[in-house]
Amino acid sequence: MLEFYEPGAAIIEDSVANAVGRLTRTNRCALDFMFRAQGAMLEEMVFTSNEIFDRIQTETHLFSEFASKMAGSHSVKDLKTMWEECAQHQIDFIRRDSERLFRHGERMIETTSKLFANPPQN
Repeated sequence: MLEFYEPGAAIIEDSVANAVGRLTRTNRCALDFMFRAQGAMLEEMVFTSNEIFDRIQTETHLFSEFASKMAGSHSVKDLKTMWEECAQHQIDFIRRDSERLFRHGERMIETTSKLFANPPQN
């Protein structure tokens, strides 16, 4: 009777081994995805901090330029000219900032698509 159950036991052992192997691969894939997502988030945090620092630096430069031009203007004509120049600088800054934001959005879309598109290596 024991010989009758041995083939069945081998089939059960094989199916358990296959299930464990599939579970291990699934866990490995999930862990790899989490590590890649964490790396993408850390890259994003570093990028954001650099962008904030750059933005603060640019805004400070624009404000100091505005203050120095305001102090140097002595007539209404000088104030008008200074206002036009500063407004143009601010418009240029907004344009550059918008372009930078657009490029950042493209980069984030690319990073996210790579995160979901690249299956982990076995």
